[in-house]
Amino acid sequence: MQEYDFIIIGAGSAGAVIANRLSECGHHQVLLIEAGGSDRKLFVQMPIGYGKTYYDERVNWKYHTQPVAALNNKPSYWPRGRVLGGSSSINAMVYVRGHPLDYDDWAEDAPGWSWADVAPIYKRMEAWDGAPHSQRGTDGPLSVHNTKAQAHLLCDHFLEAAGQLQIPFNADYNADDMEGASLYQITTKNGWRGSTARCYLRPALKRNNLTLITNAQVTKLLANGKKIDRVIYQKNGKEVTVKTRCEVILSAGAVNSPQLLELSGIGNADRLQAHGITPIHSLPQVGENLSDHIGADIVCRSRLPSLNQELRPLLGKLTAGLKFLLFRSGPLSLSVNQAGGFLRSQADSDRPDLQLYFSPLSYTRAPVGTRPLINPDPFPGFLLGYNPCKPTSKGHIHIQSNDPFEAPAIQPNYLSTEYDQRIMLEGMHLMRRFTSTEAMQSLVEKEVYPGTDVQSDDQLKEFIADNAWTVFHPCGTCRMGENSSVSVVDARLKVHGIEGLRIADASIFPSIPTGNTNAPSIMVGEKASDLILEDLVHWNK
Repeated sequence: MQEYDFIIIGAGSAGAVIANRLSECGHHQVLLIEAGGSDRKLFVQMPIGYGKTYYDERVNWKYHTQPVAALNNKPSYWPRGRVLGGSSSINAMVYVRGHPLDYDDWAEDAPGWSWADVAPIYKRMEAWDGAPHSQRGTDGPLSVHNTKAQAHLLCDHFLEAAGQLQIPFNADYNADDMEGASLYQITTKNGWRGSTARCYLRPALKRNNLTLITNAQVTKLLANGKKIDRVIYQKNGKEVTVKTRCEVILSAGAVNSPQLLELSGIGNADRLQAHGITPIHSLPQVGENLSDHIGADIVCRSRLPSLNQELRPLLGKLTAGLKFLLFRSGPLSLSVNQAGGFLRSQADSDRPDLQLYFSPLSYTRAPVGTRPLINPDPFPGFLLGYNPCKPTSKGHIHIQSNDPFEAPAIQPNYLSTEYDQRIMLEGMHLMRRFTSTEAMQSLVEKEVYPGTDVQSDDQLKEFIADNAWTVFHPCGTCRMGENSSVSVVDARLKVHGIEGLRIADASIFPSIPTGNTNAPSIMVGEKASDLILEDLVHWNK
């Protein structure tokens, strides 16, 4: 049986970071196990390629939730990365740290996770190429790109409209204050996607003390008493067991981390026994506390050309492809979420409660099973969307059987609280206020979707129920906190009541951050590495 100092499960946004940091000194033998395969695919490396990877089972778990009551009993499609880099290899690349109060909230039950604690980590992990700022890092491994020189001209209309609504322009929402309208910062490097596979893992794989195994799904963690010391994975139909001398770090994400805990006998004892699994430790909060951002958008026909005219015609596709292949520039080198912002729609909010998105592209008749970012509408159009920043609805993720290859049951319980319903409706009214501004009226030829015949609150609520969608930010299912009755891991990310096992990914978020969750997930990987190495010094004394 092969032995390693550390075994990391999942080479995603956090796991790739941890593999880099734990192998950095050269003294520790590190094994990284990834269920997916290589990220060296054109549509993974091409920033706008996520329009293709969105449904590509070669790099994507392609989960579906259970029917959601507030969405007219329809399920929601959840793409999650199953590839080196995890979801950082298939996401829209928008880089948002979150609001300082988010982390101060975390620290109330998890000391060491306040904004003062994590801000230096964000700074050290960044290679920000925008205007210098004392809070921004410039020589870290993660490339964060300022898109000011490349954003589509339609974004100017959005920013001008925001100003007319008294929403000020914010040149850097990751610096002093995140409120205002902005051009989004994205994780790209020299025109390529800047996933954690590219920025963290690829340099680390040059080290002899890091072993990577791909296309290998971990099926169970094995314990000696209450200490996890072995991991079972399957690769090419064969079962393999490996052993750790120090720790297992579970970084499989908000869906797969709770699933693997339950498959290994850690979770609600009654649930485990009902599926024929012998509990090794009762931890009822495994899989609970699920949070996710849910959003909606409107589609408008534009009087001015949009990305539709560049990416729909064959000649436009060829031109964009040549720009990318020859110069790493043009629309294929960006996200379609080019502008947006954060604002407080409620007077009593202590931080932004709505996040905005503006995409200079539209696709209104997408066939089921596609996301045609590079085959948009035949007319000039754009998307104007939003999501509530701090939803209060909570869901859960649990195994459906003891089969590790069966997807877990996902129930996000979207819009199950009065607050979430109210703020979601407020977002739709805000979209209409945007399109009524002088800046937008000069741009909007017609509201295509939902259309001007949808006006009353009841009509807007029905539109939301039919058309709201996940913003792909599931988190919280292995909640961090010192109280084991309401959490799964402690402030040092150790699983309560279990030795030799930590969790480091978005599942540990005590509450959902204000904004996109990829940057916080990478930060968790950095912070976890610090904690592990600190404890290693203690063990060696």
